[in-house]
Amino acid sequence: MTAHTQTWFITGVSRGFGKVLAETLLAEGINVIGTTRSGTAQIAPGKGTLKILPLEITDPQAVKQAVDDAFGPGPVDVIVNNAGYGLLSSVEEASETQIEHLFAVNFHGTRRVIQAALPHLRAQRSGHIVNITSIAGIAPAAGSGYYSAAKMAVEGLSQSLARELAPLGIRVTLVEPGAFRTDFLSQHSIRVRSSQLPDYAPTAGAVHERLAGMAGRQPGDPLRAAAAIIAAVRSERPPLHLVLGPDAYQRTQEMLEAFRAELESWKSTSLGTDYPASAPGA
Repeated sequence: MTAHTQTWFITGVSRGFGKVLAETLLAEGINVIGTTRSGTAQIAPGKGTLKILPLEITDPQAVKQAVDDAFGPGPVDVIVNNAGYGLLSSVEEASETQIEHLFAVNFHGTRRVIQAALPHLRAQRSGHIVNITSIAGIAPAAGSGYYSAAKMAVEGLSQSLARELAPLGIRVTLVEPGAFRTDFLSQHSIRVRSSQLPDYAPTAGAVHERLAGMAGRQPGDPLRAAAAIIAAVRSERPPLHLVLGPDAYQRTQEMLEAFRAELESWKSTSLGTDYPASAPGA
């Protein structure tokens, strides 16, 4: 019997994690179906086969068509929702258009791919959905409130989805990277709404300046991130949360410690909100 060659469907393979992941998989002999807005991409060839589909991630019908086309030749083993971009702005200063488009791409694009893929994955009774979020989705910083909110929305959806799909043999993993040396901080992948209000200079403004100075010098190696994602998918017990990078790990630890301390500090209040046991109807 011929061994099954895996196929991965990856949105947004023109640059960043999507491109590196696609090239890593192809080098291993895994087949990749990638999407870009133009339907073209400069991807290094490998032993696996590559197919690029055009996809405007904000177009519901285009998403369904691309996903159906991906499953047309046969099973798809892994769905990677990678397409997205960042928005740096204080919460007060972002425009309606900026906010709506950010959610249209980062949340609704991911959500639509998942909804389009689920009938196929359920029919297979197998598969793995990998959603690329961010450390900003679990430990937000100042200056990226809407980006964090969009990624948190994907986090919440994915955690519920994982429970719904577990009995069907379909797995879900959230990838939460810190600072990796992709072009994420370039104009290709991030939008900046510079703060004009002095009140935000020490918070959102300071974060924006720090990130601008980090561009091209991020400590994270995208090749190692790709290897980590592949290893997680291949694991017998793949994680729901895959935090990548020492910076992301530290921010997660700090968030959990602060959360636990606050939870314990307000424990008596939290536990004291039920009706008294002797109250009528209790």
